[in-house]
Amino acid sequence: MKNKILTTAMLLLPFTGAVSCMQQSFPAGESIPATVTLSRSVLMDKIKGGWAGQTIGCTYGGPTEFKYPGTMMQDYIPIPWPKGYIRSWMEHTPGLYDDIYMDLTFVDVFERLGLDAPTDSFAMAFATSGYMLWHANQAARYNILQGIMPPASGHWLNNPHADDIDYQIEADYAGLMSPGMPNAASGISDRIGHIMNYGNGYYGGVYVGAMYALAFISDDVEFVVSEALKTIPRESDFFRCMDDVIRWHRQYPGDWRQTWAECEKRWSGEIGCPDGVFLPLNIDALINCAYILIGLLYGEGDFFRTIDIATRCGQDSDCNPSSAAGILGTMLGYERIPACWMENLKEVEDLPFAYTTISLNRAYRMSYNQALEMILRHGGTVNEAEVVLACQQPQPVAYEKGFEGHYPVARIRVDKLLTEMDAPVAFEGNGIVFKGSVGSDDATYVARAEMYIDGELAEAVNLPVSYTARRNDLFWKYQLPDGPHRVTFRWLNPQPGCSIRFGEALVYAGSPLPVPTHPSN
Repeated sequence: MKNKILTTAMLLLPFTGAVSCMQQSFPAGESIPATVTLSRSVLMDKIKGGWAGQTIGCTYGGPTEFKYPGTMMQDYIPIPWPKGYIRSWMEHTPGLYDDIYMDLTFVDVFERLGLDAPTDSFAMAFATSGYMLWHANQAARYNILQGIMPPASGHWLNNPHADDIDYQIEADYAGLMSPGMPNAASGISDRIGHIMNYGNGYYGGVYVGAMYALAFISDDVEFVVSEALKTIPRESDFFRCMDDVIRWHRQYPGDWRQTWAECEKRWSGEIGCPDGVFLPLNIDALINCAYILIGLLYGEGDFFRTIDIATRCGQDSDCNPSSAAGILGTMLGYERIPACWMENLKEVEDLPFAYTTISLNRAYRMSYNQALEMILRHGGTVNEAEVVLACQQPQPVAYEKGFEGHYPVARIRVDKLLTEMDAPVAFEGNGIVFKGSVGSDDATYVARAEMYIDGELAEAVNLPVSYTARRNDLFWKYQLPDGPHRVTFRWLNPQPGCSIRFGEALVYAGSPLPVPTHPSN
């Protein structure tokens, strides 16, 4: 397949209705050109296409989210798209659009404080927002509210969900404000993505941002996904997984289900998330980004096929088509997204997303203005009618690996109130995570508790009962000496009507469980 790149010789003309451009084909393996010229109207059209695409994709996959963990969604299962669908979700289930309003948190900080806004400003805007959070995001919010600031807030030693999908679904803005500049997008992600993620979770956002950035200058999906992958260290599992998907697509070009099955066999193992290990649920960025990639590659530039395949891959099946459709929407541009999708979108473009004052129409303009600033900052030019992008050859970000030397080996059912735990919890391994919750009629109550491992204080923590301020997991400790351990707890400020309930504990060891054999062997 030849790569189609928009170069300085291919000035994109201002659009009146459909976007038109003259394109030149480049041989496979051709590097990204030094500069690309776009009309300002086409730049805006592509930015609008990115925001529109992710909104449409999120809505399309909304009813299927986590209903198909570890299995694909069969073709005979219908996915609705009735009139007024986006408006209905926005009015009745606005939390669906965390993919969008999370992005807008960071877009708004750039709008208020400029491109050099400090990381702590993004962290505090995120941590003090009114929306509910889960997984790596909530663990990071808790850390920040307790004074653990980025990058420590997203590091796996402080965040059991560090490999989860969170920043991957929030990184669209970084690519949309960095047209043709994947390394600039990575620089933004380094600052903001480490608020809540590390390792694979961080790489998911870097990769998504890079694909958006390159979608401004190429309409060849395989070229974009392959070039963007150069931002990921080759020695990482994340790189190897995406590289496998690209290779399997070439091996099985007409069968996305075969590539999905190959991913399940090799890459569906969950390590970090305490909610998914040993269970069908997998919210790891790695496998969910593989589904984004499957949608893009097998969609072959067709908007419906792209989001439908990404949705039918299962797991986080609103976020994955959202990312895939946003990247493709940037590539196509707003005016080339088929009308059957745009009818629902256009009736909500002036509605602010939940927890924000920002509508799609305002987001288009904010990202456009930020893109102009980024173009100038990174060596491009901005003229009255056009912009010249100083394109970047993708460079890998730093290598990092979460949960290294830690292998899940057991899931212990505790299922007791802390006051009922009259004996130590015994386990054998090098790490443990305790899930559970704090209950109280007083929404302001904060339990203070300690965890002791082998008689030594391991953690002293605050446990707010507030759902938005909660600690996502009650206690955890990694990097213990590999061997037998005994865990006890102490509640420092018990009150009538309050409770600390333990659910399950996830145990790690320094080596994986042996491959099961038949009992007779």
